[in-house]
Amino acid sequence: MPNALAYLMLALWPIVTVVLFRRMAPDRALVAALLAGYLILPEPPAAFDLPMFPPLTKHNIPAIAAFAFCLWRYGLEGGLLPRSLLGKILLITYVLSPALTAVTNTEPVFYGQIGLPGLSVKDGAALVLQQALLVLPFLLARQFLAEGGSQRHLLMALLWGGLLYTLPMLVEMRLSPQLNNWIYGYYQHLFGQSIRANGYRPIVFLYHGLWVAFFLMTAAVSAWALWRTERSVKLLLAALWLTLILVLAKSLGALIFAVVLIPAVLLLTRMGQFRVALLIGLVAITYPVLKGTHLVPEDRILAQAAKIDQERAYSLEFRFENENTLLDRAYEKPVFGWGSWGRNHILDPVTGNILTVTDGRWIIVIGVYGWVGFLAEFGLILLPLLLLWRESAARGDEVISPFVAALSLLLAINLSDMVPNATLTPLTWLVAGSLTGYAEALKSARLKRIERDRPGALKWQSIL
Repeated sequence: MPNALAYLMLALWPIVTVVLFRRMAPDRALVAALLAGYLILPEPPAAFDLPMFPPLTKHNIPAIAAFAFCLWRYGLEGGLLPRSLLGKILLITYVLSPALTAVTNTEPVFYGQIGLPGLSVKDGAALVLQQALLVLPFLLARQFLAEGGSQRHLLMALLWGGLLYTLPMLVEMRLSPQLNNWIYGYYQHLFGQSIRANGYRPIVFLYHGLWVAFFLMTAAVSAWALWRTERSVKLLLAALWLTLILVLAKSLGALIFAVVLIPAVLLLTRMGQFRVALLIGLVAITYPVLKGTHLVPEDRILAQAAKIDQERAYSLEFRFENENTLLDRAYEKPVFGWGSWGRNHILDPVTGNILTVTDGRWIIVIGVYGWVGFLAEFGLILLPLLLLWRESAARGDEVISPFVAALSLLLAINLSDMVPNATLTPLTWLVAGSLTGYAEALKSARLKRIERDRPGALKWQSIL
């Protein structure tokens, strides 16, 4: 169990956040508070579980503190909701649809001798509040990280966060992942999943080694994107170092993402990067839809995987079997899902142990919040990619910040990683909100120019 230091760090982080906002510009303070909190603070089960309130963890405490300070200091200039109609619909649905999940799940669920309670009004309110807290980084970033310079600050913060994280990563590669245990008093995941290729996969203070590798991949891509624009020797050395540590982290998925994204940020035009990002994002949403309609050729995929690595083929088959079981379960409540308390799982009728495994974020969301919740969450993350593609096509890619193009690729690959893994973090919402605010500012400037040059030409605006 977490020790006293773990809870002390969580309790002190609002103070750290306030100090950052008092000493730094709002955009830099917001990035620093959320990024440092994500990398340093302990993972659940370190949390404050208050009555009638969602658990307060490292994933929402920094955002709550930042939101409270910004509300007091700066107000809500420009409003919280996205400007586009589609953005408003997705955000409102994402936050409020869990209330309908609770309303449609008032009956208990039984597995033999094991019973799970039905959802009450209290559960519905807690789920709505939980969604509102999760999306706070998106709302804050949309307001304070909309300027082009803020995107550079965000990339630079990812770079420095990655550089600083390489040191504890190297320690854990040599000694095994023990830093969280030594400092916070517990191991945050299964130790066996940290052993890879006669070595260790570092975890540091994140939930899983896959999360660490994914974060380091974003740091490496950020460094290469900055180097392409600024051609600094220091940036080149940082990019090479981060790429080297990424290889040593022993995560094939993150390495494949790097192989795709690094050439993209180095060789493609900004418009080309937007197109690749949009393609990746659309594929990420398409897979769950095809899986839900049984159009994914699982047998052919498994046969090809077996030709490459039989062990990975077995792992992929296990994943497919669990996804199919959980989808069958989700079909019983397809619109708004099963809600909390593990009602979306299959339980052992005697012991009550959960028999199913949820790896991908998409299957978790569909099971808990239904297809409505899935489309709202994934659609809200995809939204800035649609907005940026439209603006780059309308204005030409040269007028759009190159840092925005790199961030759009990182957001798209994060969305795709939410299919096999559950890597939805405050950083995901931070990038999505920043790109949404930037795209909305571009659209506003473009529409003002059109109206100035051709009065009356704007009779309607698109849903985007």
